[in-house]
Amino acid sequence: MALVRRSAQALLDSVDRLHTVLEEQARIQFESGVAAAEVRSWQNSLPAFLTDVVDAGLGHVEVLLEHKLPHNPKRVDVILCGTHPRRGTPSYVLVELKQWSSAEPAGGDLVKVPQYSEPVLHPVEQVRRYCQYLVDSTPALAEQPGTVHGLAYLHNALQHGVWRLTQYQMDDYGQLYTLDSRSKMVDRLRSLLDTDPSSRDAASKAAEDLLNFRHAPSKPLLNLAAREIREREQFVLLDEQQVAYSLVVQAVERARASRRQTVVVVLGGPGSGKSVIALSLLGELARRGRSVYHATGSSAFTNTMRKLAGARAPRVRSMFKYFNNFMDSPPRELEVLICDEAHRIRETSVNRYTKAEARQRARRQVQELIDAALVPVFLLDEHQVVRPGEMGSLEEITAAADALGCDVDVVRLAGQYRCGGSEFFDAWSEGLLGVGRRPATPWSDLVTRSDEDFVVHAAGSPSELEAWLRAQQSELGGTARIAAGYCWRWSDPVVVNGVKVLVPDVKIGDWERPWNAKPDKRVPDAPESHYWASDERGFGQVGCVYTAQGFEYDWAGVIFGDDFVRRDGEWVARRQFSHDPAVKKATDEHFHALVRNTYKVLLTRGMRGVCVYSTDPETQEYLAAMAR
Repeated sequence: MALVRRSAQALLDSVDRLHTVLEEQARIQFESGVAAAEVRSWQNSLPAFLTDVVDAGLGHVEVLLEHKLPHNPKRVDVILCGTHPRRGTPSYVLVELKQWSSAEPAGGDLVKVPQYSEPVLHPVEQVRRYCQYLVDSTPALAEQPGTVHGLAYLHNALQHGVWRLTQYQMDDYGQLYTLDSRSKMVDRLRSLLDTDPSSRDAASKAAEDLLNFRHAPSKPLLNLAAREIREREQFVLLDEQQVAYSLVVQAVERARASRRQTVVVVLGGPGSGKSVIALSLLGELARRGRSVYHATGSSAFTNTMRKLAGARAPRVRSMFKYFNNFMDSPPRELEVLICDEAHRIRETSVNRYTKAEARQRARRQVQELIDAALVPVFLLDEHQVVRPGEMGSLEEITAAADALGCDVDVVRLAGQYRCGGSEFFDAWSEGLLGVGRRPATPWSDLVTRSDEDFVVHAAGSPSELEAWLRAQQSELGGTARIAAGYCWRWSDPVVVNGVKVLVPDVKIGDWERPWNAKPDKRVPDAPESHYWASDERGFGQVGCVYTAQGFEYDWAGVIFGDDFVRRDGEWVARRQFSHDPAVKKATDEHFHALVRNTYKVLLTRGMRGVCVYSTDPETQEYLAAMAR
């Protein structure tokens, strides 16, 4: 999906108002305005670049402006679509335009630009990763090597102002050009795109094909976790993701040199790539010989990582720990501790199995985690706290780090990489639950004028919800799961005819299904609770937030129970319908927030679509209206 598509010559002919057209299209397609800085960049960069393209004899090529990457919120500034001058096959050039007049390397793949307070990704690396991601997400392009190319153009810069940036490693996916190397850029474009005006129709078809190519879902985290640890680059990190990754790697090297402890906090919403960053770091730092562990507060997530990462290398399983494994760690025992799902940090690591002497010397869990490593890394979403006692937040971590005399680096991730990369769904789900500034809006009103891939559906019954998920799997492929609010009892398995089976506790009318198996209650033909989200046998049971959080599947079915209902246009949390013993102990205000966060987590597990249903008639009416 692009904001604007026309020939290079047509765009140049209307260049004086092109920024206005882009701004209007952004308002229509994104349902929001764009920053003044982005409008200025269009005004300053597009005339210069389009003039160069037309001067190169490529006025007939098709141009896509602000093209959204598949299943991803990131946009490529420009894609030139044409045919290769020698092969006659489709050829695409991705272009990132920068207004910078000067820039300096900031270590690794980061650069420091005067107008930005923080380092940003090297423009060559940025466009290279966009190319990698586009090919990786588009089977038709992956089957045609040499079809996609990339370049970054600093049209206001002279080489002597950024000469050290030009020393950066370049390849077919990433080349760097400046104002005084414009002629080389023109030669490069002519070598990739046919200058013959008679290729106009072929260029138009190439653009049409690109806009209509089938896109496979982004690579599921769990399926490639093991290979990521061993082989690197199984995931393509984009923009803030790569910045976060690079900042952590730099912090490790800096802290090792100075022996000064540095805490890194990475903030991001559901599906923004936190766990991808965590696993990429784990693999890279381990390969560099750094002492590093991955830790979470989630039994399901940790056990799944251990199983997948250690499938062929069991020793790797020991790299995955729990937050409470570091109660007795000597200070800075590790070089790096990667704390994934850090919103699940608890006040203390003490539990019912903790010995009395250990209880006496126990500290706050966040202090234990910080003390355990030279560079503790916390990746979290403050809106995913779903249990009392969970207290992982920027404020808590920063206060603890300050008290211990540590440096603190904070990285904020933008965008939505789950849910098809849909910015619409992120806004829709927040509006639906009343957690954002945007009011609740029917799904169709948000996506009427877009090429939205993500699917939202409301079912009239749990049977219809289950049938919808099966149909999506059958017709479109992928994985599906049903999850629900914790509004039914969760029984131990029973023995029937000599066989242990799950009890169908989740009963709605004549439809009934069991919860997923309990962690310590194994049942034949059902996955352990840790693997409910990743084992194909999990579709037969209903998952709860504790088995769904941290995972993703293609098609998500979400059953709203009677603990969270609509009354007089507002959400009401009802303690009497909750069967979660921990959450029921929370204060009224905290209970409401925990239940709301629970449904936010469940809604944002799907990569390709979600189907919702409520057991409460008034709430069901609301969901149906919002999902239409």
